[in-house]
Amino acid sequence: MHEVQAKGILSSSNSMNTYRGCTHGCIYCDSRSRCYHIDHEFEDIEVKINAPGLLEEALRRKRKKCILGTGSMCDPYMPVENHYKITRRCLELADKYSFGFTLITKSPHCLRDLDLFKRINEKTKCVVQMTLTTYDDKLCKIIEPNVASTSERVKALKILRDNGIPTVVWFCPFLPYINDTEENIRGLLSICIEAGVKGIINFGIGFTMRDGSREYLYKNLDKNFPGLSETYRREFGGSYSCSSKNHNKLMKLFYDTCEKNNILCNNNEIFDYLHRFEEKKKEEQLSLF
Repeated sequence: MHEVQAKGILSSSNSMNTYRGCTHGCIYCDSRSRCYHIDHEFEDIEVKINAPGLLEEALRRKRKKCILGTGSMCDPYMPVENHYKITRRCLELADKYSFGFTLITKSPHCLRDLDLFKRINEKTKCVVQMTLTTYDDKLCKIIEPNVASTSERVKALKILRDNGIPTVVWFCPFLPYINDTEENIRGLLSICIEAGVKGIINFGIGFTMRDGSREYLYKNLDKNFPGLSETYRREFGGSYSCSSKNHNKLMKLFYDTCEKNNILCNNNEIFDYLHRFEEKKKEEQLSLF
């Protein structure tokens, strides 16, 4: 890891990335793509050491409250967070200034900050988003080798549910001939139902590739699924968007199951929910105690 002094922290959409790079080792990682201009080894995490200070300055200047977000480019609960605690310090600032918060992670280590999630959620909204790709823990360790298993993430989702923290699951990516099966989709949907998630974001049964991420994926396919990279080259070539042949059938299963179980599955509706700041009335806050 290496420390840097960032020039700014919040984007125009009020999102932030306090770290750059990742140690999860997910074979499909889009953040490795060259278009993001990470000019250091991807596993050598860049730590924006002054992020909390920049965030506090930004929050003091804001005229309107909003939902702050993190985790779109790198997981805010990588092992490096145990040392720096930048994610926690940002949550503390959101609580201090009464802003909402949402984050995307694959780590049950987010439960460390359950106290802050609850405090923020008492005043406005705090949403934890968790990525799930396969219900099979053995397969999970192949395609996402250095991160918590699916079963560990599901346990975290249930604890968040029991503490009144709303959760959203990211259903992606689905790699053809690996996890794009009806068995896998049914398995994932069943655990989402059991965990009581509010919504599931799903852009389709497939995945994306760009320069940088494509080479890393192929190298790992050659290592773990011999011959599959040749199939990908033949079927997808240099395409960015790569759909599974099972897309239509599995998307129907997805929508039917979500609607039956009152789980939000319209991406636009979910993103509207995630970005909508909602200040809870005093009566609502008191009812939480």
